[in-house]
Amino acid sequence: MQSPISFPHIHYKNGFLYVENLSVSETISKKNVQTPFVLYSKAALDEAWSAYGSIAKNYPNTLICYAVKANSNLAILQYFARAGSGFDIVSGGELLRCLEIGADPKKIIFSGVGKQDWEIKLALESGIKCFNVESESELERIATIGREAGIKAKVSIRVNPDIDARTHPYISTGLKENKFGIEFSRALDIFKRAATLDSLEIVGIDCHIGSQILETEPYLDAVDRVIDLIKALVQAGIELKHIDIGGGFGIRYLDEKPLDIIYLRQALDSKLREAELGDMQVIMEPGRSLVANSAILVASVIVIKKTEFKNFVILNAGMNDLIRPSLYEAFHGVLPVIERDGDTDTYDIVGPICETGDWLAKDRNLSIQEGDLIAIESVGAYGTTMASNYNSRPFLAEYMVDGSELYQIRKAQNIKDIWSLEQTI
Repeated sequence: MQSPISFPHIHYKNGFLYVENLSVSETISKKNVQTPFVLYSKAALDEAWSAYGSIAKNYPNTLICYAVKANSNLAILQYFARAGSGFDIVSGGELLRCLEIGADPKKIIFSGVGKQDWEIKLALESGIKCFNVESESELERIATIGREAGIKAKVSIRVNPDIDARTHPYISTGLKENKFGIEFSRALDIFKRAATLDSLEIVGIDCHIGSQILETEPYLDAVDRVIDLIKALVQAGIELKHIDIGGGFGIRYLDEKPLDIIYLRQALDSKLREAELGDMQVIMEPGRSLVANSAILVASVIVIKKTEFKNFVILNAGMNDLIRPSLYEAFHGVLPVIERDGDTDTYDIVGPICETGDWLAKDRNLSIQEGDLIAIESVGAYGTTMASNYNSRPFLAEYMVDGSELYQIRKAQNIKDIWSLEQTI
């Protein structure tokens, strides 16, 4: 069997799946852990952060801002805050999460196309680093709210460079038909308008072209366009403090070659120096690349169903816990928690939800029985943050392994909690 994606942090020993020094099956039996649950490896987080930490060390004018949308668990946010990371947020709720764990608001960037007035006011009062402004209307609202609050709002304009990120269309954000950012042909005029508003301070320019991007060329093509715009801004008397290249740095789910972020930062440095912009702060917003391969989803096999046309492994976890396969047809590795000898068969791995689209993996060769345990790989990003209570199923528990220690970082939701805010009439 192929080694787990997160090897050596997640590995087999004598046929048993381990996360660091803990056997997954023994953890379930001895700690009375109920499936389904998510299990993280702190060592895997350490490894993922090391590359970004190296960039921050070698390029001191770099600010790494973890994209909270990828995984907003408080323990995960606390880990990155302690590592020195800033945060990229897209809602007032994400801002409050960051503040809850003691994050430095001066290292928080507020992105997103639909910021509400209360969120803008909260961010201003919290003293965040800046807003990534996504429309003309938003620019005017931030200016008005800042003026009324007596707080000068720091803004960075997000431009849409119309660059193909060569990724899934649902997670492409830098094409002209996408809802994100300001149309490139309008960007200079919007910057000039911002410069006339005394309640705003223009501090940067932002460009985020998509997610799960595996090539450097789309980033560098976008940066070339942004640099040309920065030069035009300088001629117009508008000087910026930072350039934000966004995130979306791709990882391995199956056999992909992860994006080389160190090479990307080197190439970006060369381009900025060539344009005499080497002193600008560079902001990077990684999410998936920091957390995706740090976690597995452990579930129990409830039913094995074989038909003339298809074989199914039905788990007690489904699209309500991990929607990426259903939503994006995304690939996730499947690992038996205890390896079995014997003949294998080909199965679709599905959940208990009443949708044909409720699947986690297709056409996997496994030797498996009812009652066995299955681990779904690479669930640390866009797993629990995209989970739902569909079919009135509760949110699952989350645990972190650090060496030989197990820590619960989220309790499983009680079923009655699902309707605790509802009332009959």
